[in-house]
Formats: sequence, structure tokens, C-alpha cells
Amino acid sequence: MKIAIVGGGPGGLYFAALMKQLDPSHNITLWERNAASDTFGFGVVFSDETLGGIGNADAVVAEYMSRRFARWSDIDVHFGGETVTVGGQGFAAMSRKELLELLQRRCAELGVDVRFSTMAPPIAELEAGYDLVLASDGVNSQIRATYADSFGPDLDPRPNKFMWLGTDQVFEAFKFFVKETEWGVMQIHGYPYSDEGSTFIVEMSPDVWEAAGFGATADTVFAPGVSDQLAIDKIRSIFAEELDGHEVLANNSKWLNFTTVRNRSWRHGNVVLLGDAAHTAHFSIGSGTKLAMEDSLALAACLHEHADVESALSAYEAERRPVVESTQRAAQASLEWFERIGQYKDQNPTQFAFNLLTRSRRITQENLRLRDPEFAEAVDRNFAESQGLTETAPAMFQPYQIGGLELKNRIVVSPMDMYSAVDGVPGDFHKVHLGSKALGGAGLVMTEMICVSAEGRITPGCTGLYTDGQRDSWKEIVGFVHGSSTAKIGAQIGHAGRKASTRVMWEGIDEPLEAGNWEAVGPSALAYGPGSQTPREIDRSGMDAIKAEFVEATRRAGHAGFDLLEVHAAHGYLLSSFVSPVANSRTDEYGGSLENRLRFPLEIFDAVRAAWPADKPLTVRISATDWIEGGNDSDDSVEIARAFVAHGAAGIDVSTGQVASEEKPAYGRSYQTPFADRIRQEVAGPAGVAVIAVGAISSYDDVNSVLLAGRADLVALGRTHLYDPQWTLHAAAEQEYQGPGAQWTPQFRAGRRKPPSSRTDAVRPRLSLLKEADSDASNAHLRWTPAQAAAESVLTH
Repeated sequence: MKIAIVGGGPGGLYFAALMKQLDPSHNITLWERNAASDTFGFGVVFSDETLGGIGNADAVVAEYMSRRFARWSDIDVHFGGETVTVGGQGFAAMSRKELLELLQRRCAELGVDVRFSTMAPPIAELEAGYDLVLASDGVNSQIRATYADSFGPDLDPRPNKFMWLGTDQVFEAFKFFVKETEWGVMQIHGYPYSDEGSTFIVEMSPDVWEAAGFGATADTVFAPGVSDQLAIDKIRSIFAEELDGHEVLANNSKWLNFTTVRNRSWRHGNVVLLGDAAHTAHFSIGSGTKLAMEDSLALAACLHEHADVESALSAYEAERRPVVESTQRAAQASLEWFERIGQYKDQNPTQFAFNLLTRSRRITQENLRLRDPEFAEAVDRNFAESQGLTETAPAMFQPYQIGGLELKNRIVVSPMDMYSAVDGVPGDFHKVHLGSKALGGAGLVMTEMICVSAEGRITPGCTGLYTDGQRDSWKEIVGFVHGSSTAKIGAQIGHAGRKASTRVMWEGIDEPLEAGNWEAVGPSALAYGPGSQTPREIDRSGMDAIKAEFVEATRRAGHAGFDLLEVHAAHGYLLSSFVSPVANSRTDEYGGSLENRLRFPLEIFDAVRAAWPADKPLTVRISATDWIEGGNDSDDSVEIARAFVAHGAAGIDVSTGQVASEEKPAYGRSYQTPFADRIRQEVAGPAGVAVIAVGAISSYDDVNSVLLAGRADLVALGRTHLYDPQWTLHAAAEQEYQGPGAQWTPQFRAGRRKPPSSRTDAVRPRLSLLKEADSDASNAHLRWTPAQAAAESVLTH
């Protein structure tokens, strides 16, 4: 092949070297506009997984890298005047300059034509004259910009300010210095990369950056290679204690905003994007160099395995895109956490350290229990103590009081519509459905949305509380839950609004009824989506009638004996559609500003609160974002929650979306939890109001991690309980927990231990003469001490 490479960073160089190894007859030319000696940045970090791939692909490169690595396993979190150390992580880093020199030498050895200080020819010329053109020209890729229509770039510049620096202080571990200054919280991400220095990245929110005076050089245009010395001097002063007499090192160091790069496609004919040109991931979860070199390995392999360029590039993107997107999801969670780091400044050091480590959702409590058991146990103890509890137990099995209601544990069965009622009356199916979840160990079982009127139903199969017969049927179900379990049961009430009169889920969710339909109403005459019924805009008399229906449903819920009541103001139903600007275009006092859009939902909430027993908690479910441009977002959700708290909500159940059909949710594991977290930190927590997290949470490990980090007080699970009605009790068995938070009904108690499998009864023989040291324990706290590493290297080599 004849290959053109634009960009001489690690990704481009490594790809060139790999291709030459696979076939020395490849004709490869690489253009790099900077000189060979130019390099920006300090250290680069690799995972053991990536290093294994490099070792398999190029033993020469891998062997040299291994001799230059700084290795350690500890993370030190400096926060609140304390240092919390967590071991067992496993890191390897080296100088970016040394890595580039190594790859440059390797390319020269293999015969790659590398042209430094040279601009690449026009892209059209390269396309026509080469079999393959590799665009490894970085985050500001000109090739990507030229073919933007094909690549479909999505550039997301983030608000936080950061500066890439170094220090001659050799850290022994990965360092997070989180410092509350007179201007606000600033943080340092630091790690060693050699026996001579460490990377030292300073980051802060734009508000803190401005307040600290760093904006003084905002309008200064620095020449390439010139650093912002005024800012560096100030950083040196602010972090003098952390630097401990050591120097701050600069290398083209100036304030930057991180940009997340995504592309709809990485291919345009025979042109392919690689590394930062194709994708970026925030520096808080790893190295862009690592991702670029992984790209290089995969691309070289696919080109070698396929007969033509088109199929090779297709295979490359199919292989790498899921890996990259997974990394970017984790990076997005991490960068958003650091953007709001100030909201955690009142956490104690142990909880803060756990929160920091689990921010991307890739590390969990059980993961930490394997890596550093002592720290994991300390986190459990800290949680119990912070809750005023004397017994240490998995967080999910610690009791919780919401309003005056005592729950035995922190698991909620989320409301799930079953579409199985007849004329709004719940029947045997609902009794079995809700009863089985109560017997399954959850602390609180929630009904589906119970509709306040026949016209307020989503489908003909929805339940109601608008007749006494419906009330009596619900009373029977509540009686079973109370009589047969220690669970509490809550009712969720709501009105379908513009999403009314649709088919049951398995016949076409959100699709309008073909026969027997009824009129939908909403704040405005705007349909939920294409093909949906256009609702009638509700007037004041209609609003009064619906308020009266909510009040009557509330009274019936009280008579039925429910322990808790929740108002459904989420998912695009009537109250949610009033709150959302996507569904509410009114020009009266119920439309326009968020304050106005909240007016009717708060009127309903106040009326329900007045009708509901004062000693029983009233909660509200909200959509924290509409997932639509121009709709409500996370900032709005904080104010929405604040309003309901001010009106007496005992809990905020934080969901998202389903407000309009054109939504584009960012799905992923626990994807809604960050919204709950923010509401808890900024509004609910200080007010003593419970926050319920919900959405794609399915493992007990994730539940415990959410609770231990302080992101929510309770966790609601829906589909997980459909898969396993006794999920909570099974989670207790998995964690070997027996206590008041997981009580088996006497009839089921014989099954409280996990059944043995084909391998659990195997007893292994002794096969070693001398007892081996516990490798996990011995490696739990590995520090980077260059003198010791040098001695070990001499012995090894």
C-alpha cells in the first residue's frame, strides 16, 4: 500500500511502525508540521490492558517503554485537610517526549519516510495519490473540517478551565489535590512519569477562574510554545503548600477549555480519522495517547486482515467505535463531576474520596473491595456513622426515614404501568405483581401511575382512583402488602394529559387508540409526536376540575391505607407538560417563564398536600431534563425541585425525559443519577428532603455505590424487579447479609441462602510446597519510589 499520514503524534507514528512491520513493502510517508524535538505536555498514562496489546504488536517498543515507566497503584486524595489513600489501581506512565523519541526511532529503523517541520500536501492531492490517508492531525483537525459533511463532527467545548503543567516534584502516587481557596474550589490532577518529574494539571470552574483573576490574560494571544507566565506564577503561589518547595514547569502552557470530539463517521472514501481527530476523552479518566495508540493497533490489524481499504476501514470503525463510545460515556460523567466539584465541598474526606473514585461509574464499591478491602470497609463504616447508625451493613440495607415513614432499607420498586386494569379497577394481576415485590424484600413498593379520572388514563388498561370500587380494590392490595411483608407501599397519582387515549404498550406504545378513544387535554394544543392526538388546550375551569379530581384521588388513597403518596409531574403527562417549554406555549400566567409554567403543578401539589394526612409523606416525580434542545435542562431541574421542596415535598423522585417523541436521551448505566446527585447536593440535602435515583440501575453494587457516594438517599429499580421479583433478598444473599433490612417471609425463609452450583462445593488441593504471599495484599499499595525502582531494574536486567 501507499499510505499518507498527516500528524506525527504517537498515534500516527505508531500506526506507521506497525504497518511497516506487517509488510515492509508498504510505502509510508508521514508529515508533521512541528520539529522532531517539539513536544507539548509532560507525561502519558497507560493501562495494563493497552500495554499488553502493545507488547503483542511490537516487542521492541513495548520493551523500551517498560524500562522507562513509572509504576504505582495508589491514589492519594488530598481534601479537607486530610489525605485518603486508596490502593490496588495499577498505573504506568512515561514522559511524552521519550515516547515520541522512541516512536520516531522505531519509524526510522523500519524505513518510514517521516518529514518533520513540513506541512502536508492538500488533502485532495493525498486522496488521489495514495491508497490510504490517515488523519491523525489532532483535536483541531483540518482534514476533519474539510470533509465535515462526511464525518459529521460534534464538538462540545466544556466550561472548565485547565492548564497542563509539570513539576520537578516526583509524586509517589496519582494525586488529586482538591483545595478550597478564597475564590472557590480548585483541583490538581497529578501523577509521576519518571524519576525526575510529574504531570501537574490545574483545573477549575470558569467562575472560580474569573474570581481568582486568571482572566487577566484572557485576551492575550500567545505564540506557539509560549506559556502564560502570569498565570503560572499565581498557580505556584496558590499551590505552594502542595508543591512543597518544588518548581512548576511549563511547556506551551496556557489556559484551555477541554473539547469533547465526536464524529458521526470516521471515514470519507480512503481518508480515515484517528486519535483526537476522531474522538477525545477527558484527561481525568486517562490519556488521549492511549486511545490513539489503541486506534493505531486496531486500524493496522484491520488493514492487514481485509482485502480492500473500504472493508478494512468499515471493520476498524465497527471494532473501535463501541470501545471509544464506552470510554467517552465514562469521560463525560467524570468531566461533569469535576465541573461541579464545588457541590461536594461539605462531604467528609472518606465519602469525598469514594465519590471521586466512582464518579465515572467504572469503579464501584465491590470493585474497590477487590482492590483495597480496607478502604471499602472504611467507606461502609463511614456511611453508617454519618447516618447515625451503629451497625455496619451494605448501604442498601440501612434503614431510612422519609418524612415520618420508616423504611427498612433503601430499595424502591419503581412505578411501572401494567396496563392490566378493567375500567380502572386493579385486579388479581396487580395484587400478585405488587405483592410479589413486597415479599421480595424492597423497602418501598410503588404502584403504577394511578389516574385521577377516566379521561386522565394513558390507556384503557390503566388503573384509577376515581371510584369507590377502585379504592376498595386498592385497599385489598395494600392490606396484603401490610399483612404479608414488612414493606411499605406508596401510590403514585397523575393525569396523562396529552399522552392520554393511547394503546397499551404491547400493541403500540404512545400510538393513539383506533376506537373507543377519548379527548386528550394539555397546556397547549401541541401533540406529543407525529401521529399523536392533538390535545385540547385546557382552560381555567378545566384546570379547576382536574384539581378537584386530584383531591378526590388523594382522599381515596388515604382511605385505601397507602403509606406514601407521589404526584407524577414527569414523563410528559399533564403536570410535566405544563412545566416543559416543549409542550407549553401558553401566553397567560401559566406559560412563559419557569415560574409561570410551575404555577399549575404547584397548585395541584398544594391541594394534594392539604388533602393527604399530615403524618404521611408526599413526594413528587420530575423529569430533570427533556433531552430536547430548548427544553428543560439540569439547571431548570434544580429550580423545579427547589419549588416543590418549598411547597412541602418530602422527597424528589428524579427521572428524565419522555416529554416529547423527538427526545434524544444519553442512555447508559445509571445515566439519570447525576441529575439526582445535583438536586441532592444543591437543594434536597440541605433541606433534609429525600432524593430518589432511578434509571438503568440494576446491580446491588451500583445501588450501594450511589448511596455511599451521597448521590441519592433511595434507589428505585423497575425492570430489574420484573426480571427478579425477589431481587432485594437475592442481593442480600449475594452479599451474605442477614438482618432487619432483608427479612424473608417465614414461608420462604428456607431459600434465603444462594443455592449451590456445580462448582461451589469443590475443595481445591494444595499444589505448592511453600506458601505464596498474598499477591493482592502485597500489591495493594505500590508507590512510585524511583530509587527502589532503579535497584529492581538492575536486578531484573
